[in-house]
Amino acid sequence: MKSSPASSVAESRRPTASRRPKAGICALTCQQRSRFGIRALAVALAVVCGLVLGTWPGPAPLGGFSGRADLPVRPGTVQAAPHDPHSIVVASTTSTQDSGIFDVILPVFEKNTGIRVKVVAVGTGQAIELAERGDADVIFVHARASEEEFVAKGFGVRRYPVMYNDFVIVGPAADPAGIGGGKDAVAAFRQIAAKQALFVSRGDNSGTHIKEKEIWKAAGLVPKGGWYKEAGTGMGNTLRMADEMGAYTLADRSTYLHLQSHLRLKILVQGDRILFNPYGVTAVNPRKFPDVNYAGAQKFIQFLTSPEGQKLIGEYGREQFGQPLFFPAAGSDL
Repeated sequence: MKSSPASSVAESRRPTASRRPKAGICALTCQQRSRFGIRALAVALAVVCGLVLGTWPGPAPLGGFSGRADLPVRPGTVQAAPHDPHSIVVASTTSTQDSGIFDVILPVFEKNTGIRVKVVAVGTGQAIELAERGDADVIFVHARASEEEFVAKGFGVRRYPVMYNDFVIVGPAADPAGIGGGKDAVAAFRQIAAKQALFVSRGDNSGTHIKEKEIWKAAGLVPKGGWYKEAGTGMGNTLRMADEMGAYTLADRSTYLHLQSHLRLKILVQGDRILFNPYGVTAVNPRKFPDVNYAGAQKFIQFLTSPEGQKLIGEYGREQFGQPLFFPAAGSDL
């Protein structure tokens, strides 16, 4: 019986002893081919991920590998892509944010430079911690000792004075502790504690909280008890909480004035030297974190300390509150 053309083709495709592949890479078993395919897929995925994440070294020059060996990556981590050269992250305080000053200075800076600014407004302690992790390009805070320590540890390049205002002790008009009209912050804190009058603390390691602890230390007291409440929040929220509770608190003057129309709290103690409140700006050290936008940070610092930036700062609040909320301090030793 003659075979059909189809069966003849099939027969011709069946491997004979003479046609079987010889030993070598072509003689892979199904299992080997499977393993080979998985490995090839893994390599392909690694290449794609490297291209997407920006960590693939690319072609090496003659003489060796050229990848980003100057930026070591801890095992099990993925190296972050460099910051956008057209934007900066400013780690700052809730006091500057709540005062409204950023609404005045940032639009001008962004228009002049084309650099977008993202503000992360937290307490000074948290702002510094962010920068120490390389999660910010510049810090703009108000706790000079902490700022100088930040530079001394190599996280910052140099601190520049920018502006200052002062802290005030505010409280209910009834003033149960009888501190109204005084100019001695330490004595006022002692009276509040003696009367166990309600006091709301920021309790967040912010510049304001650091100043409050400094005053309690000068008074020789460790505040505790049901009269002493820790808010653990920003300046605006702390003022609102104290207002609702009829309590005393320490606030920066700028935030208090900005929110004054919504508060019943009154300024009761002001003018003491210990209540002085300077602000400084510091770029994060690019030697510590090569991916920070150091050039953008420097432009931000130059703007804040320039005649144009200082004029904006000094004029802010005059029209609305009849007095500036901050005073220029560039070039000073504050």
